[in-house]
Amino acid sequence: MGTTTDPAAVATEVVELLRAERFDELTRRFAPPLREAAAAPVVAAAWRAELARVGAITGVVAPRTEPIGGGQVRAIVDLDAQRGGLAVRMAVDAAGTLHGFRLAAPESGWVAPEYVHPKRFTEHAVTVGSGELAVGGTVSVPRGRGPHPAVVLLASGPADRDATVGPNKPFKDLAWGLASRGVAVLRFDKVTFTHPRIADDPAFTMAEEFIPHGLAALEILRRTPGIDSQRLYLLGHSAGSAPRVAIAAPAAAGVILLSVATAPLPRSAVRVARHLATTEPQFATPALVDTIIRQAAVVESPGLETATAADLLFGWSPAYWRDRLDYDAVAATAALHCPALVLQGERDYQVTVADDFPAWRTGLAGRPHTTLRTYPGVDHMYFSGSGPSTAAGYQVPAHFAGEVAADIADWIRPDRPRTALRRLLDRLSPARV
Repeated sequence: MGTTTDPAAVATEVVELLRAERFDELTRRFAPPLREAAAAPVVAAAWRAELARVGAITGVVAPRTEPIGGGQVRAIVDLDAQRGGLAVRMAVDAAGTLHGFRLAAPESGWVAPEYVHPKRFTEHAVTVGSGELAVGGTVSVPRGRGPHPAVVLLASGPADRDATVGPNKPFKDLAWGLASRGVAVLRFDKVTFTHPRIADDPAFTMAEEFIPHGLAALEILRRTPGIDSQRLYLLGHSAGSAPRVAIAAPAAAGVILLSVATAPLPRSAVRVARHLATTEPQFATPALVDTIIRQAAVVESPGLETATAADLLFGWSPAYWRDRLDYDAVAATAALHCPALVLQGERDYQVTVADDFPAWRTGLAGRPHTTLRTYPGVDHMYFSGSGPSTAAGYQVPAHFAGEVAADIADWIRPDRPRTALRRLLDRLSPARV
């Protein structure tokens, strides 16, 4: 196969290599940090797991491309399959090298959840940050008399502004749900989503990932007409980013934490891998589980200081891991001088009620203006369901749980309490679509 550098042609070749299961050849097109995080066996396991879910590929749609800055182009190829579809998404540089690669559900016709009232708010696009690392964002502003409180949504991982997973957009659900209830929202594409090459920097840490754009987002809200600059909140999901940004922004009116881990991440990664190996072995082969166990051991050993990213979980650098391990989300929250709302889904297998939530109860015991709450039937992405939560379940059309969205709005806006009827309807509002 040739060495084309045209992004669309590169994307076509990547799909051909995937379909031919030539994974070693495919990963040679990856930039070194991506190759370290997604070696050929990892790509092979992910591809075969997707085929087990959607069936044989029956058609390939022409690639779509768009520039994303930093000399890179995002290329997306949608694949038709016997039981649905699949999208191959990648970030390609001018030399035809891949700096980002993932398999996802194709973009679907997202519809708003029933608890959203689009006529109650407006939206406009913004740019968050400046210079080469600027990212796109969206501000949702309630109509009617203000000024309105506002919240910045902080996603975990290289997520887009909607926290898209499969066909679902939980952050868009939440943003529209809050705006329907009088709370303005700013959500933005993560810097690691728009500029994936930034993670190649061996000095890049969680602080650089969250703080600059979190502060820039707060400043945008502070300058937005109709928003109360004294009531700006931070909401973080999974990674524990909200307290970290709040420390750098002491004027924040409060923090909201959704399923934030407290157990050491290397041990959580091993627990999740073993869980998937038992419940969904297509997502965690024995070889992959062994690799995760080995890499987790290196992260928690003195060898971390001399390890390469290839030796470590997720392909993160030693600097990123040191920063992550040194950060204590519970202690950071306890030290803040603002209210805190800590929420947890009881069906979550990634951050769990048993392994993570007890530390929140203990660490924040007696802290004033602090609310902790769990939700039966809610998973890590705040989708409602029954039975054990699964990775495959994220691919089923769903919405951010209406009851949780309403509770967040009530906590931010206690001056607008729900009626008993409204609370009942929020609980009954279907999460699946």
